[in-house]
Amino acid sequence: MIKQTPWDAAAFGMPTWELESGTEDALREADAAPGHQTIKVDPLADKAALHAHGFYYCDTLLATVGTAARLPTLAIPPGLRVSRTVDHAAALAICHGAFAHGRFHRDFALPRDGADLRYDNWLRQLLDKGEVYGLYRNDELGGFIAASGNSLVLHAIAPAMRGQGLAKYWWHQVIADLFEQGHETVTSSISASNVAVLNLYASLGFSFQHPQDIYHRIVP
Repeated sequence: MIKQTPWDAAAFGMPTWELESGTEDALREADAAPGHQTIKVDPLADKAALHAHGFYYCDTLLATVGTAARLPTLAIPPGLRVSRTVDHAAALAICHGAFAHGRFHRDFALPRDGADLRYDNWLRQLLDKGEVYGLYRNDELGGFIAASGNSLVLHAIAPAMRGQGLAKYWWHQVIADLFEQGHETVTSSISASNVAVLNLYASLGFSFQHPQDIYHRIVP
């Protein structure tokens, strides 16, 4: 009823686990597994047992889904393009420290440098698989979007490129490309606290569903 998450363990230097159930049996099993633990539950579920076992709230995730029929038509400004050719070092420089809304950054019990390393390691894996789009303005890398199948799984924009209304044009190009590949939907998962990204997806015709509250704890 619990499973190890070795990619998280590599970043935080301790065993890491995800609970597949919040039943009392699963919680007792997890009590005997030292390390950092995560559980995702329905927001309306009773959290009393989680609190009794030392879990604390970290984030709420929203699933978002878009279809080609709902994707608006946009005129892409000159100089803005996306490409599968990405300089790995430049993308990693943008990635490092970019995820303040991530649940691992919001977890007061975890070191920020470990949370940064988790996302850096994830991006390295995605780059090695060729699953990353570079976001370019006049040939300067301004960010990246990683897509695994039809799911946008990791994305960030360089600080110098934020707040200029560029994101919707880059996202539109990546999403349109995924639809051209034959995907019927494009999906992502977003922290409910990340209002800027929520508004971005809403502007591109995406709807939101399946909220999940994320709870963490560390078992000594």
